[in-house]
Amino acid sequence: MWCMKKEGMKESREDYLETILVLNRKSPDDVRPVDVANHLGITKPSVTRAMTELEKEGHIRRNEKGRLLLTESGREIAEKVYEKHCVITQLFSRCANVSEETAESDACKVEHVISEETFQGIKSYLNAMPKSVEN
Repeated sequence: MWCMKKEGMKESREDYLETILVLNRKSPDDVRPVDVANHLGITKPSVTRAMTELEKEGHIRRNEKGRLLLTESGREIAEKVYEKHCVITQLFSRCANVSEETAESDACKVEHVISEETFQGIKSYLNAMPKSVEN
């Protein structure tokens, strides 16, 4: 299961956008609401409601087949969240020596609340880390 939260709308909307980004990379221009629901392990009606809101906010649009596409603003948000997810997962797996599954799960929780300053510090730390320290 990907990063789905019930704590706040900001986090869940970020998760939806991030999921559309990831699924679009696997299958360009062919992401359906049911694909998002399956990926996140939630119901299709929940996704449909969220997609309606994201469309109103201008973060997604639907093509002629009803497939979900990110707008420029949606892509920008999704890419920022996905980058945080990847970097934090890498930090946890390389430095905390936890399983990939645990690193992914914990990164899902942290990616929405971490400050930009801390995130940039983590990126710098990982980039400077000697390769011999990696698992």
